[in-house]
Amino acid sequence: QVQVVESGGGLVQAGGSLRLSCAVSGSILPVLTMGWYRQAPGKQRDLVATITSDGVTNYADSVKGRFTISRDNHKNTMYLQMNNLKPEDTALYSCRGNKLQLDYWGQGTQVTVSS
Repeated sequence: QVQVVESGGGLVQAGGSLRLSCAVSGSILPVLTMGWYRQAPGKQRDLVATITSDGVTNYADSVKGRFTISRDNHKNTMYLQMNNLKPEDTALYSCRGNKLQLDYWGQGTQVTVSS
């Protein structure tokens, strides 16, 4: 059974940085499109960034220029480097891996940005 585990969340002041990690078991990560999503309390879950198996990236407008998504297929891990964090970035960040009928989600890691 594939497991998806996020880590790296925490409390940071505005302007600070965090690096999130997403580890996927089963050596399946290389074929998956990977993505980060976030959900703030009382709001819908939104796409933050995605990266295809070929390394093509896509970002939400709100994080362009501040966040960088990357992947290390040898380590079966995906990352999200978040710089210049803002209070509005506060949310539960979840990792997703998908390809055709395969769709895997992690439990999420909380990011809280104080003003």
